[in-house]
Amino acid sequence: MSVATSRPLSARQRAAAFAVLCKPRVNTLIVFTAMIGMLLATPGFPPLASFLFASAGIALVAGAAAAINCLVERTVDARMARTRARATARGDISPAETLMLAIVVGGAGLALLHAFVNDLTMWLTLATFLGYAVIYTAILKPATPMNIVIGGASGAMPPVLGWAAMTGQVSVEPMALFLIIFMWTPPHFWALACYRKDEYALAGLPMLPVTHGVPFTCRHILLYTVFLTVASLLPVWLGMSGAMYAAIVSGLDVGFLYLALKLCRGYSDELARRTFRYSIIYLTVLFAALFVDRLF
Repeated sequence: MSVATSRPLSARQRAAAFAVLCKPRVNTLIVFTAMIGMLLATPGFPPLASFLFASAGIALVAGAAAAINCLVERTVDARMARTRARATARGDISPAETLMLAIVVGGAGLALLHAFVNDLTMWLTLATFLGYAVIYTAILKPATPMNIVIGGASGAMPPVLGWAAMTGQVSVEPMALFLIIFMWTPPHFWALACYRKDEYALAGLPMLPVTHGVPFTCRHILLYTVFLTVASLLPVWLGMSGAMYAAIVSGLDVGFLYLALKLCRGYSDELARRTFRYSIIYLTVLFAALFVDRLF
């Protein structure tokens, strides 16, 4: 199926469409977890300039990676109701324009990290970009139903980037935060894939519900939610947080496990949507709780 061709857009409209390709809602969560990594890495509030430059640099590179994702998947996106309105799928922005804008935006982000943060953060951010835009999007996603498990490493990097931005090193604490997001990613995306399985099948992507069925996927959602429950307590065991965080995250874990169990016992698309929405709330509240616990 070819990419649809829409009416020509003005330069301003193309710029606005490109901004949507940078997936600002997803990017917000990425930058938020990176910011929490920065806040946890320093005894007090981190230096404001470094905090802002690091946040901006990570956001720009993440946006560029999202745009490359849309570019690579433009023909696939055109087959799916969820993504067919993207400018790359509609043909509103040419592949050359998308690539050029992504290079400019991503390059600006890396330049900010190099000039105002540190080179470790720059290189780690570049590696995260390549992991998502190339290894996950171009290689893993169309090749294996376990794509999101392997490719989830890139999505789990933001708190590590934030920590490195403030300390110039990577230690066990940010790796605990990495592991939380790494274990969170499969149940988060598999819940979405379950109620979008027909679209993924039409697009020819070997997502787990397509290749192994919904019941099998639901069992794996439950399995990884159990793994996530264990990982979510690592900050307590490492002394990064205390009783407040432990209480909040325990409540979050109970809610996630409850939904995962319900999916296994009686699947419905509505329940999968509910689980997907809850997973976003889960990660947001968990990282907010890490910061609030640190304050008190």
